[in-house]
Amino acid sequence: MKLKCLIIDDEPLARKGLQEYVQEIDFLHLVGSCENALKAATALSARKIDLIFLDIHMPKVSGIDFLKSLRDPPLTIFTTAFADYALEGYTLDVIDYLVKPITFERFLKASQKALEFFQLKSGPGNAVPNVADYFFVRCESKFEKVFFSDVLYIEALQNYAIIHIPGRKLITYITLTSLENQLPKGQFLKVHKSYVVSLSHIRAIEGNEIVIGDAHIPISRSLREEVIQQILGNRLFRR
Repeated sequence: MKLKCLIIDDEPLARKGLQEYVQEIDFLHLVGSCENALKAATALSARKIDLIFLDIHMPKVSGIDFLKSLRDPPLTIFTTAFADYALEGYTLDVIDYLVKPITFERFLKASQKALEFFQLKSGPGNAVPNVADYFFVRCESKFEKVFFSDVLYIEALQNYAIIHIPGRKLITYITLTSLENQLPKGQFLKVHKSYVVSLSHIRAIEGNEIVIGDAHIPISRSLREEVIQQILGNRLFRR
């Protein structure tokens, strides 16, 4: 199952950029794009739409007025060049509010929020399988798709993060803290101010180091007790 989505924006370049983002995300299916609210109303009446990416400043009818006019609106993510309407947007129960220029990482995060809300609203019988088993990061001039299960550990390098996966290193312009906050809880653990590790790839604990593959990753003294408890828990067999 995919979320059927519609882009509504009067700027051709903005529509094109969003279309390219949608095509990169497996759980989104673009059914169309419209340059104004009137055409969008026709599209919504013609078929079931699960999610709209809606610009606010459009000719004749604004995105906010258009959304207010809908009796049963689909899930909505605002896409706008103006941050001033964020509060009003959230009073309309929008899923997210994206300020242009929109990065792919931010677009993906908002789309995942929409998917999670859609699943919750639809019930467990309509859940989409493997919704959050991967993410994208920007490396140089392209977006790299990374499966959570492939990540061995992540290393901080000033304002960059080095994502270690089997046979490769991906260097991306994002802080370790920001990346950590977007990782699924329970799968990854911060063990040092400069390292986050995948719990499923830990091979051993040797003194104050975690062994993943051939890498030895330091455990921070201040985090050691919490780290050991998180890793071992009740899984340590005793005599």
